[in-house]
Amino acid sequence: MKRCRRREVASTLSGGIFDLDRRLAQIRTLEAKSELPNFWDDPASANQDLRRLSQLRDLINPFLRLDKTERDIAELYEMLKLEPSESMAAEMDQMSITFLRDLDDYELETLLSGEYDDRNALLEINAGAGGSEACDWASMLCRMYIRWAERKGFKVEILSETPGDVTGYRAVQLDVRGRNAYGYLKADNGVHRLVRISPFDAAARRHTSFCKVEVLPEIESSEVQINPDDLKVETLRAGGAGGQHVNKTESAVRITHLPSGIVVQCQNERSQHKNRDAAMTVLAARLAELQRKQAEQHMNTMKVTGPAEWGRQIRSYVMQPYTMVKDHRTAHETGNVSGVMDGEIDGFIEAYLKQRPSEDAYVE
Repeated sequence: MKRCRRREVASTLSGGIFDLDRRLAQIRTLEAKSELPNFWDDPASANQDLRRLSQLRDLINPFLRLDKTERDIAELYEMLKLEPSESMAAEMDQMSITFLRDLDDYELETLLSGEYDDRNALLEINAGAGGSEACDWASMLCRMYIRWAERKGFKVEILSETPGDVTGYRAVQLDVRGRNAYGYLKADNGVHRLVRISPFDAAARRHTSFCKVEVLPEIESSEVQINPDDLKVETLRAGGAGGQHVNKTESAVRITHLPSGIVVQCQNERSQHKNRDAAMTVLAARLAELQRKQAEQHMNTMKVTGPAEWGRQIRSYVMQPYTMVKDHRTAHETGNVSGVMDGEIDGFIEAYLKQRPSEDAYVE
């Protein structure tokens, strides 16, 4: 390893990626609060505090391990100065490279400090302008996010799907389960634009199509007050393009929240009870998002507004006449379109998270 990289290792954590003392103080405050006799008088608030406490501990413990590794490396390099050894130097260089890679990964995690960043994610893709081409684009995005989730080791399930008239999806909703799933995927909230020669055009002309991606954190129904009298619950047969997944019983569930007009539907489970539970989870997430929007104007960024059309895209995917994917918010771009469509979107997520201001100030 070059000498400048060795110096980089020597004090990377000094001064901190974040304010360690403040976070430790937050942990002590939450621990003391959890020991109060009336802590569980408000279960929703108590669960939120415990979740935040767990989130802070998950952030602090890796920091302490990295800090120890950094000190060990620094000590070993000092020993090398006194007793030079080519084999030990090579081993130390590899150890330092591993440390720096782990540090980069950890630095990204420190940016996931929002109130809901550690939650599972509910991701919905809706075809916009572009007709059948947009429906096909929705299916391509769906595959991209499924491949990304698999790369991360997350579990992903299709909750509901509305097929397009010719191909793809008019709408599809995914449940992505894994630590920080929402924190990562919120970077993709917005309109996604595709430019390519359409396989549906006999004249082989270039077409532009749009899809809107909306990402919400999973909210437990206990965290949101929902009056059963405000719900209209309907059962219906699950739709689909045919084949083994067609459900011939009325197991699909559609729930309408009458005061807000929010409608959610789940159809991919064969059990009506499971579909209802999944639909209630989606409804809770949407109601919580609506409440946050009404309470704080800055939470408007959590929900994509406006149609999926020209001038609203956050990211463009160009396949012809050249290949490029570019995020218009961060200017991050790559020419590896096939890799992106195969789930390699971490570069865009990292650029977005590094550009956004910290969201961790809600626990003082």
